[in-house]
Amino acid sequence: MEPVNMEPVNMEPVNMEPVSEQQIDGSLMEGGGQILRVAAALSCITGSAIKISNIRAGRSSPGLRPQHLSGLQLVSDLCCGVLQGANISSTDVSLTPGQIRSGNHTADTQTAGSVCLLLQVALPCALYADAPSQLILKGGTNAEMAPQIDYTLKVFKPIVEKFGVNFDCDVRMRGYYPRGGGEVIVKVNPIRELQPVIMMERGNITKIHGRAFVAGVLPYKLAKDMAAAAVRTIRKEIKELYINIQPLQEKENSCGNGNGIIIIAESSTGCMFAGSALGKKGVYADKIGFEAAEMLLRNIRHNGCVDEFLQDQLIIFMALAKGTSRIRTGAVTLHTQTAIHIAEQLTLAKFTITKCEDELSSVTYIIECQGSGVHNRNL
Repeated sequence: MEPVNMEPVNMEPVNMEPVSEQQIDGSLMEGGGQILRVAAALSCITGSAIKISNIRAGRSSPGLRPQHLSGLQLVSDLCCGVLQGANISSTDVSLTPGQIRSGNHTADTQTAGSVCLLLQVALPCALYADAPSQLILKGGTNAEMAPQIDYTLKVFKPIVEKFGVNFDCDVRMRGYYPRGGGEVIVKVNPIRELQPVIMMERGNITKIHGRAFVAGVLPYKLAKDMAAAAVRTIRKEIKELYINIQPLQEKENSCGNGNGIIIIAESSTGCMFAGSALGKKGVYADKIGFEAAEMLLRNIRHNGCVDEFLQDQLIIFMALAKGTSRIRTGAVTLHTQTAIHIAEQLTLAKFTITKCEDELSSVTYIIECQGSGVHNRNL
C-alpha cells in the first residue's frame, strides 16, 4: 500500500502551486504580446510567480513568436528566474522570479522583431536592480506593429523620465524588416521608487518636427517625397507653425533596405505626440507621408496629453509609482485597458477612468491610478 499512500504526498506541491502562482489568461482583451510583457515585468519586480495560458490564442499563429520568447528570456535573465514552457509556438509559460541583478543582459530576436518591445519589458525590471544595468538589444529598430526607435527616444523617454526613470540609449545599428540586424545599447540607472505623474493640461502645440529616412539601396527621393506629403497634409490643419521634417539617407549604421517617417509634435506644457509609418513594397512614398501626418493630427485633435501609443506604455509606471498619477488622454485603447487589468491583478494599484467633455465638445478621458508604491528592495 505504500506507493498508494505516497501518491497524494507527491501530488501536494503541484496542487498547492496555483496558490502562490498568479494565473493569467493570455487570450483576454488585447490578447497579444502586451499581456506577456506587462505580466512578466511585474512578476519580476514584485517577486510573484506567474503562469500565462492561452498565449495569443486568437492570433493567426498562436503562441510565442521569436520576439516574445527573447523578451521572456531577457526578463528571466534579469531576475535569475526559472522559465517553463518557453519555446516557439508555446501557448503556456510559467515564470518564477528570483532576485533582480544588474550588469549586462543581451536579447536577440534573430529576426526583425522589435528592440523597442524588448525594452518595454526589460526597462521596468532594470529600474529595481541593485546597480546600473546595460541592455544589449538586437532585432528591428523600425518595425511594423511596434514603436520605432525614434518614438522611444523622442516621445516615450522624456515622458517616462517624469516618473524618475533614467536611461540612455545608443543606436549602434538600425535594422529593418525582414532581416533585422539592428542593435541598441541601453544603460539603465536603478531607482528607489517611482514618482507619480500628473499630465492634465495639454497647452498649445508649439513645435512639429521629424525625420523621413531611406536605407540600403532605396533612392533618396523617397525620403523627400514622404516629407513633402506629410508637410502638405499637416499644413491643411495647422497653418501657423514651421514644420521641419528632415529627409535622410541612412548610409552607415543600417542593416538592409527600409524607408519610413516619424513626425513629432511638442506642446507648451511638455506633452509629446507622434505619427509614423513605414514603407512597404508597392506603396507610394506620398501615401506613407500622408499616413504618418494623419496619425499625428488624429492624436492632437482630442486635446489629451498623450497619444494613443504612449497611453498603454505608461500604465506599468503609474501602477508601480508611490502616490496618485493622473493623465488626460483621448479614447482609451484596448491595449491600455489590458495593461490596467494585468497591473491590477499583479500589484495593489487601483485605476479609475473618467470621461470628460469640455466647452469645445472635445471628449477626453482621465486615467487615474493610486500607485502601489513598490520600493526597490535591492538598493
